[in-house]
Amino acid sequence: MGLPVSLHVRAVEPDRPEIELAAGRVFAHLERVDRVLSTWRADSDLLRLQHGELDADQAHPWLAEVTDLCLEAEDRTDGLFRAWRSRAGGRPTFDPTGLVKGWAVAAAAAHLETVADIAFSIGAGGDIVVGVGHGMLDARPIWRIGIENARDRSQVADVVTLSRGAVATSGAAARGAHIVDPRTGQPLSRPGSTTVVGPDLLWADVWATAAFVDPTTTRRLLEARDPAYRLIVL
Repeated sequence: MGLPVSLHVRAVEPDRPEIELAAGRVFAHLERVDRVLSTWRADSDLLRLQHGELDADQAHPWLAEVTDLCLEAEDRTDGLFRAWRSRAGGRPTFDPTGLVKGWAVAAAAAHLETVADIAFSIGAGGDIVVGVGHGMLDARPIWRIGIENARDRSQVADVVTLSRGAVATSGAAARGAHIVDPRTGQPLSRPGSTTVVGPDLLWADVWATAAFVDPTTTRRLLEARDPAYRLIVL
């Protein structure tokens, strides 16, 4: 995915072998996703398929799964999230980057949920999923997650507390104008950021991207279609 990933586990006995094993599975899962769906690795199934070096029936099933999710995301956001980008004189190019990170990290977190009596946090490129293993009480929030001030990155603009769930932020402060408005085809470079808090990092990430494109419409769509997700506009 081309992004830094960190894992933090809280446990009474953090050196238990099953914790180390689950942590290894988290990173192994993310590495497999990168091999299949990277837009940077020339040997990924995604790029080999786009370059005509791989038939669709030879590609990893994850590619079809992510394609279907991207279509669902486009429909759910009324087109504010779109994984197909037009290029002058050519066919639209499929770039699922805006969905793959959340999808991959959420799936990787499942390896930690099977471990007893732990709480965990996975950070990936500024997005975070937190959860607990089986047997861990989660009646009170145990993670405090700071949301960076996009206009002054040395400052924290807001704090979210969670025991289970996800936080995803979109903006142009860290990576420049990498988010494209699907309605115009133009990259967005405006100040500020949009953060979505909810149960699943996949959809939190999708909605955060949609919100950076059009926060007013996204807030209305969230209230109507995904009320478990909360939008913070900074």
